[in-house]
Amino acid sequence: MCFYVSADDDIYSAEMLETVTALTGSCVQIPCTFTISNFEDKRIKTKSMNGIWLKNIPQFANDNSFIAFNSSKNIIRGFSDIQMTGNLSERNCTTVFYNIMMNHSDIYYFRLEMEPNVFRATFNPDGSRKTVRITVKVMSVDSPQPPELKPTDLKVMENTTVSLSCSAEAPCPKQPPTISWSNIPESAQITTQLQEKPEKTQSVFSHMTFKASYMDHRKNISCNVTYPRKTSDSTVETTVMLQIWFSPKETRITIDPSASVSVGTNVTLTCNSKFNPSEKMYFTWYKRGQEIPIGQGKQITFTGTHNNTGWYSCTAQNKLGKQSSAEIQLTVEVVSHPIGQDGHFMPLVAGCVGGIVAVLTLSALGFCARTRIKTHRGDIVGDKDSLHQAQDGTIDRNSTYDDVHTVTTQDNKISDDYSVCEFMTQSDHNRGKDQTEEDNHERGSDVVYAQVHMIHKKTKAISVVPENIYAQVKE
Repeated sequence: MCFYVSADDDIYSAEMLETVTALTGSCVQIPCTFTISNFEDKRIKTKSMNGIWLKNIPQFANDNSFIAFNSSKNIIRGFSDIQMTGNLSERNCTTVFYNIMMNHSDIYYFRLEMEPNVFRATFNPDGSRKTVRITVKVMSVDSPQPPELKPTDLKVMENTTVSLSCSAEAPCPKQPPTISWSNIPESAQITTQLQEKPEKTQSVFSHMTFKASYMDHRKNISCNVTYPRKTSDSTVETTVMLQIWFSPKETRITIDPSASVSVGTNVTLTCNSKFNPSEKMYFTWYKRGQEIPIGQGKQITFTGTHNNTGWYSCTAQNKLGKQSSAEIQLTVEVVSHPIGQDGHFMPLVAGCVGGIVAVLTLSALGFCARTRIKTHRGDIVGDKDSLHQAQDGTIDRNSTYDDVHTVTTQDNKISDDYSVCEFMTQSDHNRGKDQTEEDNHERGSDVVYAQVHMIHKKTKAISVVPENIYAQVKE
């Protein structure tokens, strides 16, 4: 933007941006050039040339004026650093303001002084037009301008050379942002440089080329720009999705549930392939030994029979080409079961085991019943023998009643394999074992209680008073 100011003997103007934007903690460059009538004659007469930046008020001699920068006296006010990078002798007044803060947002005026008293003027002193305005954004609230990525809609054919460009503003060329790429193809080649725009501003430009491959289809490529700041850097990005057009690739078959099934199983064959575009996409199925296709579509499903055993293949085709899969074998076989069908073998085994257990249980009960009868008979015989011994005077009078139920034999007369079974009624348990023994004598054969003692020694005669035996038996 050009600003012109006229005086009686001079015509002068300055060209600069109306607005520049900076982030807190970063720097900003103000591109600036000026034109003065008869500048070369004035420069010859000039011994020193100074540039001045005024904030808010264009009047230099005003008491309220704020001189932010004066190159002649190296005055810097309100800023950590200001550098005039342009050469005033070449009519270049470009200046860099460092470590921008929020209170630096304002209008700034450029003033030129050519001494001794050759030329002194503030460009646009009457305020009829706005001079440059510095606008500051807070980094924690506002983000830098995202980079520009071209082309934005990227659709290319496979094996063609693709070009992508990414550019980002460089508000401060002394501290330019850095550009990096992410998720790029392996064949990518990148060049990056700092470029100046027609309006004298600068930007970082990065150019990338690569060969399009179907493996890069739908890949998101990002251009990342990092802006340096005094406290911490700030990064923004722009992303574009690659759209690669290619014929079918990686065509193959999958079988569900497996490549070996039994007769009667439902089988699904799926033809998988990568391709783009998907419009007018066709899948054709073949079986070895058959000249014509056996089916169409991405999937075919059938119930397995012996005739389905064989080798299968499929072909995927779009408008750019086609590709056939490798053959895959499907085996359909009859599965035989030794006992029963469809998983009935285990119930049959369980039934047999249950029957055996029942037979063993009944046998055990019968054996114990026979033992009870033998024991009961033994008790009777023992009682009779004891009475005869008592009559003969061979039983000790001090012997207890329990001795009457003891069966004594000669050595090895009773087999060691003889089992002992003890049966007690529920009432016996309720009243206790001692009471049960008394009840056994009272109830006689009504109570089943037997105990067999195997004594491997010769019988020793005992004597007891017959009256005691008679009294106890009578009770």
